[in-house]
Amino acid sequence: MADLTPMMQQYFSLKEEYPESILFFRLGDFYEMFNEDAEVASRELEITLTSRKKGGGEKTPMAGVPCKSVDSYISQLIDKGYRVAICEQMEEPSQTSGLVERDVVRIITPGTVVDNNILEDKNNNYLAAVVSDGEGYGFGFVDVSTGEFSVTELTGAEALEKVIDELSRLNPAEILIDEGTKKSERIMDFIDAQLNPSLTDLEDEFSREEAYELLTDHFNTVSLEGFGCENKPHAIKVAGVILDFLIETQKRSLNHINKLSTYSTTDYMILDVNTRRNLELVETMRDKSKAGSLLGVIDQTVTAMGGRRLKKWLEQPLLEVDKIQDRLDAVEEIKNNILIKEDLKDLLDQVYDIERLMGKVIYGSANARDLISLKNSLVVLPDIKELLAQFDTAKLDRLRETLDKLEDVSGLIDEAIQEEPPTTLTEGGIIKYGYDEELDELLDAMNEGKDWIVNLQKQERERTGISSLKVGHNKVHGYYIEVTKANLDAVPDDYVRKQTLSNSERYITPELKDKESQILGAQEESMDLEYELFVELRDKVAAETERIQVSADVLAQLDSLVSLADVALNNNYTKPEVNNSDELEIKEGRHPVVEEMMDQEVFVPNDAYLNGEEDRFCIITGPNMSGKSTYMRQVALITLLTQMGSFVPAEAAEIGIVDRIFTRVGASDDLTTGQSTFMVEMNEVANILNNATDKSLIILDEVGRGTSTYDGLSIAWAVTEYISDQDKIGAKSLFATHYHELTDLEEHLPGVKNYNIAVEEEDEDVVFLRKIIPGGADQSYGIEVAKRAGIPSEVIDRSRDILDNLESEEKAVENKIYHDSEFETEEEVAEKNDNEVIEVEEDKDKKAQEETTNQVKESSDGQLALFNTGGTDNQLAEELEKLDIMSMTPLEAMNKLHELQKKAKKDRGD
Repeated sequence: MADLTPMMQQYFSLKEEYPESILFFRLGDFYEMFNEDAEVASRELEITLTSRKKGGGEKTPMAGVPCKSVDSYISQLIDKGYRVAICEQMEEPSQTSGLVERDVVRIITPGTVVDNNILEDKNNNYLAAVVSDGEGYGFGFVDVSTGEFSVTELTGAEALEKVIDELSRLNPAEILIDEGTKKSERIMDFIDAQLNPSLTDLEDEFSREEAYELLTDHFNTVSLEGFGCENKPHAIKVAGVILDFLIETQKRSLNHINKLSTYSTTDYMILDVNTRRNLELVETMRDKSKAGSLLGVIDQTVTAMGGRRLKKWLEQPLLEVDKIQDRLDAVEEIKNNILIKEDLKDLLDQVYDIERLMGKVIYGSANARDLISLKNSLVVLPDIKELLAQFDTAKLDRLRETLDKLEDVSGLIDEAIQEEPPTTLTEGGIIKYGYDEELDELLDAMNEGKDWIVNLQKQERERTGISSLKVGHNKVHGYYIEVTKANLDAVPDDYVRKQTLSNSERYITPELKDKESQILGAQEESMDLEYELFVELRDKVAAETERIQVSADVLAQLDSLVSLADVALNNNYTKPEVNNSDELEIKEGRHPVVEEMMDQEVFVPNDAYLNGEEDRFCIITGPNMSGKSTYMRQVALITLLTQMGSFVPAEAAEIGIVDRIFTRVGASDDLTTGQSTFMVEMNEVANILNNATDKSLIILDEVGRGTSTYDGLSIAWAVTEYISDQDKIGAKSLFATHYHELTDLEEHLPGVKNYNIAVEEEDEDVVFLRKIIPGGADQSYGIEVAKRAGIPSEVIDRSRDILDNLESEEKAVENKIYHDSEFETEEEVAEKNDNEVIEVEEDKDKKAQEETTNQVKESSDGQLALFNTGGTDNQLAEELEKLDIMSMTPLEAMNKLHELQKKAKKDRGD
C-alpha cells in the first residue's frame, strides 16, 4: 500500500471491505474499475480495458463507464449474477484541497434492485431467505422495490417440500441460505435445476434474540405480536436475517418496509411445483413465456401494480368461501356496469407504478420526473373514488373507503415541480417560479443579466457601427464580443482582447465581466438551491409513504378486479357457485388457454361431475390427441380460477372448495439428477399419494407408462385403488390412461366411473369428436394419430399391414389355432384346427372374456384378481389360502397374483 498513490490506496482499502462486489469507484463524471474488477467489466460489458499508474512505476488495468449511463451497465452485471458496490464522492472536489473523501453508499445485488429500467413491470423482484435448525425451516421474502415483506414457518414431515413449493412460486432473483439448508440435497438440487437465482451464503450465526431486537427496533414496536410471529422462532429468525442483509447492503433508510406479514401455506390452496408447471399457470413449459399460459389469458391489467397483484391471486387461490364470494361479487358488479368499468380503466391507465416510485423516493434515487409521474398518478384518485361510490358490493365499498385521495401530496408536488423537468437534479430547471422567494430572486437576477446581454449586442452594433458584431458564450471563456478582422479598425478602446481566431478577434469589457459574474453566480446559487429544495420536497413525500402505499394497494386490487371483469365479458365467462361441499360440477366447460389460441376451429365444451361418493374417480380412455389431457386440465383450471375469485369458461359451474390440486402429467428424464422418466413419474405419484386428502383434486395423465406393461398396469391399478379408497384418500380424481384393463374397475370399486372421448370412424379415417361420454374406449387409433402427425404414407400403410398381422396372430392364439407336433398328418392337423374354429365361433364372447384379455374376476375369497390364473390345482389353492390379504398393499397383492399366474401357466405348459 505504501507504494500506491493516495487515490489507489483509497480504492484498495474500500475494495478490501467489499471483495465479492465489483466496485464502481466515482472519479468525476465516470465510475472506474481497477484490477480484476476492470477485467470482468471489460469482458462482460464489452468496454475498453486500459490502464492507470498506481504508484511505484507500475500500472493497473482500468475500465470505466459514464455516470449518466451507469444504470444500463449495472443492469447488465446484475442480470449476469454479479454484485455492484457503488462508491460515491462524499464531497465536492472544488471544496477540498486534498484527496476527495469517498465511500460505498450501496451494494446492488440481484435481489435488491430498485431501478425501474432494470425490473420487469409486472413481476416482483424477490430476495428470499431460508434458514434451518434441523427441526424446521424459516422462509421469508422481500421486494425492496415495493416494500413487500413476508415470512412463514415450515415444520413437520412436509416442511422440505413446502420450501421447494414456495421457492417455485416466488422464483426469487436471490436467495440467502444458511448452512443447515445447504445440507439438504433435495433443496439444493431443485434450486440448481429449476431456478436461476444468485445464492448468498449466510456465514455468521444469527440468533432468534438478535433477530427479535433488530425487528422491533426497525418497526418501532415493543413486540412482534401485531405481525403474527411472536411465537414463531423460525419466522422471526429468517425475518431478522433478511432485514440485517438489507441494512448491510442498502446503507440507507428502509422506511417503505413498514410492515411484516406472517402467513401460512395452509391459508391458500397448495400448488406444488409440478402442478404449477403442468398447468402452465404463469409461463409455458416449452419456452417459459407468459403468452400461452393462464396468466397470459386473464391478465388485462393496465398498471404494473395490478399485474403483480393478479399474478399473486392466481398463484395463491383462496380457501374461504366468503373471501372468494367477495371477489366474485365485485367482478360481477364491474362486469355488469360496462360504462363505469371503461371509465375506471381509463383512469387506471394513467397510473404509474406507485409502489416502485415510492421505493425510489425512500432510496433517494427518485428524480423530478419520478415525482411528476407520482403526481400524475395521484391526481386521478378523487375521480376513482367517485366512480367506486356507484357500486354496492362489499369489497368495492371497502376499497372506496380505504382509498386516500392524497390531494395534499399531489398538490405539493404540483406546486413545486415543473411539468417537464430535466432528468438531472443539479443543473436547475426543476422548481417552479413562485415556490421559493429566495430562488425567485436568484432567477430574476439571472434573467435580468441574460436580458442585458441580449440587448448588449444591439447596443454595441449601434455604438461601433459594426453590423456583424456578435455577443457569444462558451464554457471556457464565458461571455465575449466577437469582431471580424475586416472590422478591427472600428473596435473601441475599452474592448480587451480575450482570444484570437483565424478570421476574428474576441473581446470582453469590464461591464460584460461584471454581468457575467452576476449571471453565473446567480445560476450556480440557484442550481444549488433548487437541488436543496427538491431533496426537501422528496423527503416530505417520503414521510407520506404509508398513506401512499395503502392507496397503491387499493389501485392494484381494483385493476385486478377490472381485468377479471374484462376477461369475463370478452371471453363469455360465467360466475361460478362456490361452497364447502364435496361436489364439483361443470356445465359446458372450456379450456381458457386452448380456446383463446384456436383460430378457425370451435372449441368443443364438455361437462364434468365429481363428488366424494359415487363419482369421485373417473377413468378416461380414448386415442392420443383426442382431447383427454385438455379436458382434465380445463377441469383443474376452472376449479383454480373459481378459488382465485374469477369467472370461468363454462355455461355454469359449482365448485366445492379444493385444498390442493395435484397433477401427474407427462414426464421426461431429469438429467440434472440422473433420474429416468419412470423415476420422475414415480416421484410425482408418491408426492400425490403421500399428501393428497379427500378435499384434493387429482389429475393423472398416464401412470406406469415408463416401465413394462405388466409392471405399469399393476402400478396404475394399485394407484387407482389407493386414491379411490375413502379410507385411504378418496379424492376427486381424473385419470387418463391407455390401460383399457382398468375400465373393469368400475364394476368392482365404488366411486369409479368410466368415460371416453367420442370417436367417429369413416372408412379408414377417424374423426375425434372431442366430446367426453360415459363408458370405456376399446381402441387407441395410434396409426391414425401417426398419420395426422405427418408420418409418410408408406410407413402408415406398412403399419396397417403389421397391425393386421399382429391382430391375426393374437386372434389365432386366442382361438387356440395351433400346429401340434403330436398330429402325424396334415389332414389331422387341419381337422383339429377346423374343430377349434367351430368351437370358438359357437362361443366367441365367452372365450374372449375368459381366456384372452386378462379380465378381472372375483377370486373365491372375494378379492380382486388382475389376471385369470386358469388353474385350480391344490398347490395354488393352498398358497391363496395362506395369503394375509388384509395386511397387503394393493401393489403387493398385484405382484403376488402375477407370480401365481406365472406358476399356473408354467404348470399348463403355456
